Amino acid sequence: MSDPTNSLLALSQALSGLVERLANPLVGVLSHGRLVASGFAWKADAVITASDALEADDEIALLLGDGRTLQATLTGRDPTTDIALIGVRNGTLAPLSSAAAKDVRVGALVLALGRGKEGVTANLGMVSTAGGAWQSLRGGSIDSLMRLDMRLEPRREGALVIDADGATLGMAVLGPRRRPLVIPMPTIERIAPRLLTDGRIRRGYLGLGLQSLRLDEALAQAHALPSRRGVMVVSVDPNGPARAAGVHVGDVIISLDGEAVPGVRSLYARLTPESVGRNAELRMVRAGGIATAKVTIGASPNS
Repeated sequence: MSDPTNSLLALSQALSGLVERLANPLVGVLSHGRLVASGFAWKADAVITASDALEADDEIALLLGDGRTLQATLTGRDPTTDIALIGVRNGTLAPLSSAAAKDVRVGALVLALGRGKEGVTANLGMVSTAGGAWQSLRGGSIDSLMRLDMRLEPRREGALVIDADGATLGMAVLGPRRRPLVIPMPTIERIAPRLLTDGRIRRGYLGLGLQSLRLDEALAQAHALPSRRGVMVVSVDPNGPARAAGVHVGDVIISLDGEAVPGVRSLYARLTPESVGRNAELRMVRAGGIATAKVTIGASPNS
């Protein structure tokens, strides 16, 4: 019979070895002198961290493993995927070199590695949920779903998440209800280069303030609508694409290019970066009748 003490010791030594091996790319992120998050070097002059952790865009600094503090600037951020890119001059950081994990299994042990004023920090947990691509509440496209069963303090957002082999899963963030989840490396590798060149992600924009609602049953039956759900226009950007297409306050959008729009989130989810510049048709209920509008999807001025 194997000695459980030896097994635990082997596990402990393996985990501490991983922490030591991956310590160099880890940084602490300070805003106005206060530690607000962790991060990791994506390139010698660029750090990945959590967008939600950065309350301001100025006075950002990075805490390094040798105790130095480097002044840094916000290169770009994408709130919809919670990814921020921080740049430093004359890059001397040690970029992350660990390979991306190829497989994620529920129950697998993971480490979230960050850096605080006291040094490297590590949180041990497991993957509680693993799934396919999903859409964030803000409309961001995330390549895979990974929820974590672990305790993650707000100052540890942006931490590097690795599996038991030391392969990189992605970045730890606090999701809905402050539950830890992972922004996977494929999402980071897709978003970060755009932030490096543009500072933001150009997402589709109609220029509308919207509110989900249910249509009157008699109205839906009169027009043979497949669903009573839609989104009512409550405001219109006077310089936006929808205004140019003739959309008015009070219109109720029921479909976009023939696909039903059951709620605001459903509509926003279709306004992806790839939708910018595309022509689309909105079908709406207006003054008890049905109206259509041809709109060219723009790029959000706030994205």
